[in-house]
Amino acid sequence: MANNKNRLIYLPLGGAGEIGMNMYLYGYGPKGNERFILVDVGVTFPDMESTPGVDLIMADPSYIVERADRLEGIFITHAHEDHIGAIGLLYPQLQAPIYCRAFTSAIARNKMERAGQDTDAVNEVAIWPAMVEAGPFKVGFAPISHSIPEASALVIDTPAGRIFHSGDFKIDPDPQVGEAFDPDLMKAIAQGGIRAFVCDSTNVFNHHPGRSEASLPSAITEMMTHASGMVVATTFASNVARLKTLAQAAVDAGREVVMVGRAMNVMTQTALSTGVLTDFPPVISIEDAKGKPREKLMVLATGSQGERRAASAQLAVGKYQGMELKAGDTFLFSSKTIPGNEIGVARIHNLLAEKGVVVVAEDDRYHVSGHANRPDLDRLQTLLNPDLVIPMHGEYRHLREHAELAEANGRKAAIAPNGVMLDITGEPRVVEHIDTGRTYLDGMVLIGAMDGVVRQRLQFALRGHVVVSVMIDEKNRLSDGVWAEAHGLPEPKQGSFDQMLEAAMNKDLEKAKRGVLGDDEAVERLIVQACNRVSKKAIGKKPVCTVLISRMEG
Repeated sequence: MANNKNRLIYLPLGGAGEIGMNMYLYGYGPKGNERFILVDVGVTFPDMESTPGVDLIMADPSYIVERADRLEGIFITHAHEDHIGAIGLLYPQLQAPIYCRAFTSAIARNKMERAGQDTDAVNEVAIWPAMVEAGPFKVGFAPISHSIPEASALVIDTPAGRIFHSGDFKIDPDPQVGEAFDPDLMKAIAQGGIRAFVCDSTNVFNHHPGRSEASLPSAITEMMTHASGMVVATTFASNVARLKTLAQAAVDAGREVVMVGRAMNVMTQTALSTGVLTDFPPVISIEDAKGKPREKLMVLATGSQGERRAASAQLAVGKYQGMELKAGDTFLFSSKTIPGNEIGVARIHNLLAEKGVVVVAEDDRYHVSGHANRPDLDRLQTLLNPDLVIPMHGEYRHLREHAELAEANGRKAAIAPNGVMLDITGEPRVVEHIDTGRTYLDGMVLIGAMDGVVRQRLQFALRGHVVVSVMIDEKNRLSDGVWAEAHGLPEPKQGSFDQMLEAAMNKDLEKAKRGVLGDDEAVERLIVQACNRVSKKAIGKKPVCTVLISRMEG
């Protein structure tokens, strides 16, 4: 008998148990026939150690792709890459209307256009109490402060109660650009009750109240006033408020502003065109800057997280469009290093230090976080007074700590890392475990993390590669001998490695019976065994061995 009992489910596909590549699914309806909405379609970034050659990483959307005919809409909370970065890449598989606010819509349309998708799929929405109807859901966008314009929490009304999905947020009464945190708005949303509060957990271990963006301008201005030489400042390109703060501080310190790097220019132009930013200090070009005294310049540069191709890295290595750093200049990191990026950022710090540049980094006077600290999480919980708290956006340790905070306040909490489906219709309970993984953008192709492409690439990197070609005649005899070529492997002291391999393989094949030489799999096994034997003895490694067998026709 079919189960017609409706249920409300929450299923994180990415972003719960990790920081980045956010993707959250809500469903309502009978088991197996729920209608869905998807919240955020983000990315994270590869590293050479575990994902060499990969361009972007996103959550595996397979679960909802298989049910895409029941997907009512995609709701994007804000325009950070870990929430919006995969929208153009995954849209062809999802094919549902996209909803977001004006600034985020402009970024989303740009991503859709670059991916060759229909930009009309992106729908610009007004703020709560306006609601978007999506099947059994009604969704409103509630302004909430963060380190990017027009960040929004989602007010999700369902037949089983109201969900408040925080997105990324902080409590900032004066964010400089964008909307301030509004406690009265939160109280209004909480009227009638909050069934579940699904909440950002990033800074749950920080016990100090969060600081406002408004606390930075005076300190940054003072630093730029007293800095010798040219000042270069980097921050997250999407932090439009910080870009404005840095640029205005430079002007107030008697410096002219140069902006380098595509991402910063795109974000500021988008903010101006959508009315989020009403003005921005004057900016001059690199060409105009070349004739100015160094001590009268401040350069805004992309690359706060150590990205090798960004302007900061290029300035650290040498020149960027003719601009060069010199001893005595100052380089300000008005940002926090995201976990996992420490090596890349430290590399830039060291390169700058070698040039004699003064590096100012990880200094709270010049940066505030965009995420709510523990007291701020506590405050929003109090304002909303939810029946249930579900931590998201954090590693597992963050989720557990956040759940314990909620329970210490007398509230129910449920931990649901990626792949754990919660039924939150009544008492929260785990009803299913979904296989979740990662999807890679490799060049122009989307591949699964388990497809073997990256694993094979890592094997080549760690073990080296030997290519072997062998020709066998129509009578199953070795013809012309074996040809071998090693790649990514050292030459042994005994002589030519290629020749050593060829000699051993020829010997083994010549000793083999005709029946063996008539079987491609047997020939390949024999050659690989010889490769492993010789390589282990000569260089202490067993490389990946690719065998190409050609047979002459009689």
